Amino acid sequence: MTTNPQGAARITSKGVDIAYGNRRIVENLDLAIPQQRFTALLGPNGSGKSTILRAFAALMKPSAGSIILDGFDVSQLSTREVARKVGVLLQGPVAPEGLTVADLVRQGRYPHQSLFSRWCLEDQQACDEALMLTGTTDLASRMLDTLSGGQRQRAWIAMTLAQQGETIFLDEPTTYLDLEHQIELMKLITMLVAKRGKTVVAVLHDINQAARYAEHIALLKGGRIRAIGTPDEVISAETIADVFNVKSMVIRDPVAGTPLCIPL
Repeated sequence: MTTNPQGAARITSKGVDIAYGNRRIVENLDLAIPQQRFTALLGPNGSGKSTILRAFAALMKPSAGSIILDGFDVSQLSTREVARKVGVLLQGPVAPEGLTVADLVRQGRYPHQSLFSRWCLEDQQACDEALMLTGTTDLASRMLDTLSGGQRQRAWIAMTLAQQGETIFLDEPTTYLDLEHQIELMKLITMLVAKRGKTVVAVLHDINQAARYAEHIALLKGGRIRAIGTPDEVISAETIADVFNVKSMVIRDPVAGTPLCIPL
């Protein structure tokens, strides 16, 4: 499957090349991210997943092509304008020393502040809801450097949600999370899409997790899309062998009814 699903797209890239110096990471990328859907980017290490996410969030400039967000070329938008539209959580975020969880989550309201604006009820409500959704309300007064890796990850996710962008980019968001909190995060993402109308794009490594929870999957290898579509369209023994060089059997998940990949 090499075509994108029909319907409105929140983000599209056309002929995008992305390079680090002379090394091209992504080549001639044409990708449409459907709005109000959960899209998972899957692929081996070095396939360009995180690079694409950074470019879509206007954190990297393509060497060729264009990226359109809500009808605007991201290269023409200010940092604040992009941040109002998009919440981003990259790998390994670093916060200044001396911050509590509540302090960190408040940083998510930065795009909505101005030189003369004051912290208002709407800001506080956004932060309170983000803490509640991520199960970090009880951690609000804790210093970040006293938390476990999983607790810190949830605090960063809360900050991203407090931003209240219509689109959310998450780069390997399940890192450091135990199985219980991984499942909670996947359910939170599906809730944000189904009930809040968010568009979520996440880089994931767990094929079966993506197949169960995401509605739209792009498989990448060598900076190019090798398959794209619904889990049923994308996850097969043939595509897994092509993208990951792994022999597998794909059956139906007995609980979710989604594709279930079993390495052989």
